[in-house]
Amino acid sequence: MLKSLRQRTGDEGGFTLIELLVVILIIGILAAIAIPAFLSQKSKAYDSSAKTLAQTAQTAAETYATENSGTYENMTTAKLQAIEPSINTTSTSEAKLIAATPIETNEGYEVTAEAQTTKDKYTIKRKKGGELEHTCKAPTGGTGCPGHAETSSTW
Repeated sequence: MLKSLRQRTGDEGGFTLIELLVVILIIGILAAIAIPAFLSQKSKAYDSSAKTLAQTAQTAAETYATENSGTYENMTTAKLQAIEPSINTTSTSEAKLIAATPIETNEGYEVTAEAQTTKDKYTIKRKKGGELEHTCKAPTGGTGCPGHAETSSTW
């Protein structure tokens, strides 16, 4: 009888409670490392969307000037959206265009896009001579956005 009892317990395979707890602990440690890394990638994606939107608005502004004898006079976000329907001006997506204004007596312009979650503002300014300036402003009022200089030729 003892022999059959030993044989039955020897055949039962499985994990002990300690083994299960160790596996759960390892999974918890890996999750604690991975989750913050994934969350930071999401904010980078929103910032990238805002940069892309600003560059799309830049192209639409150049098209606007081509259609208006080389001037940016009376340029607005609505007029840029009429040229390029993919320009978003509402608050429901990753980024929105918040400003498109002529500057320097209508010989230049400034377009600004805002990332929805980080509230970083990406601006492209075309000066009178055709020089482009890219700026990034963080909502905290610091200098530039995380990972970006406040003013540069590119982002």
